[in-house]
Amino acid sequence: MISHLTPARFVATPVGHEEGSVARLAGGMLWYAAYDVVEGTRRWSVPVAEVATLGNRAALLHARFTAPRAAWTVGARTLRFDQPHVAAILNVTPDSFSDGGRHADPAAAAAAGIDMAALGAALVDLGGESTRPGAAAVWEGDEIARTIPIVERLAAAGTLVSIDTRKAAVMEAALAAGAGIVNDVSALLWDDRALDVAAKAGCPVILMHSPDPKGGGHARVTYGDVVADVFAWLEARVDLVAAAGVNRSLIAVDPGIGFGKSLADNLALINGLAAFHGLGCPVMLGASRKRMIGALSNEAPVAARLGGSLALAMRGLEAGVQMLRVHDVAETVQASRVWRGLRDRALVG
Repeated sequence: MISHLTPARFVATPVGHEEGSVARLAGGMLWYAAYDVVEGTRRWSVPVAEVATLGNRAALLHARFTAPRAAWTVGARTLRFDQPHVAAILNVTPDSFSDGGRHADPAAAAAAGIDMAALGAALVDLGGESTRPGAAAVWEGDEIARTIPIVERLAAAGTLVSIDTRKAAVMEAALAAGAGIVNDVSALLWDDRALDVAAKAGCPVILMHSPDPKGGGHARVTYGDVVADVFAWLEARVDLVAAAGVNRSLIAVDPGIGFGKSLADNLALINGLAAFHGLGCPVMLGASRKRMIGALSNEAPVAARLGGSLALAMRGLEAGVQMLRVHDVAETVQASRVWRGLRDRALVG
């Protein structure tokens, strides 16, 4: 059976192409003319117009690829997915790999988040526990104490907040304080109550892949085909979370760059990002300042990875990713706006 499809042969504009010969990706700004098909060890390509000849599985994936993504309405805010967005990383931890210890004061941290929104971030992703390899676990009470005063300040300022946590108690406290989205690196698996909390809240959730979500996310495994394996894992997880009561239109996915993957795995996932639109959900890419950039650039330290971060962000946009989770907000927003200008001009010929 076909495991997944990947949109291919992207075109600048649908104008001038025969009707049905190109498809619009997820209601966004990209159009494509073919699929790369993966079935076990077989690989081949088919034109979009011939996808129906591949059977029911391909037809289902094609329907997901071409369906526009529903907007998320969170309080007074609406997040549309017909264009890409920047999610600003705001960590209030002493030990995060990039910005640990920078935002210890709640008022200063909230001010930094508000500044990120003013620079063009559509949402601020707030975390109170580091998920880097080897990071110490944080008691939920401490995580709540770190994050809730900042959630309250950001929400009062009209900033859309996602809470980056694995813990049900932190989710509950943050949502009550004004956060609107749950972003869980364990895909609601680390805490046995998390799925129920998300379903009852009726809020959007972001589910990230890792090979050992209950163990911290960084176990190293051997993938047969990393894109196929991560796709299958996320597809099963989306189905289960939806069956448990979370509206499917409120689920986004993240392939989990850097979580239990080798450099080769991460590069394959970046190259295969477009396949994840076959899940029918918005896609988030979180590759900002990550270890793979250093590995490809003479071990550049975290503070010197802006160029690589922007390169990965642009690759994400070229694959139709709807959300870029980044540290360098101003630079990524500017790059995204230039990319959007180029796409707008291309679409009119």
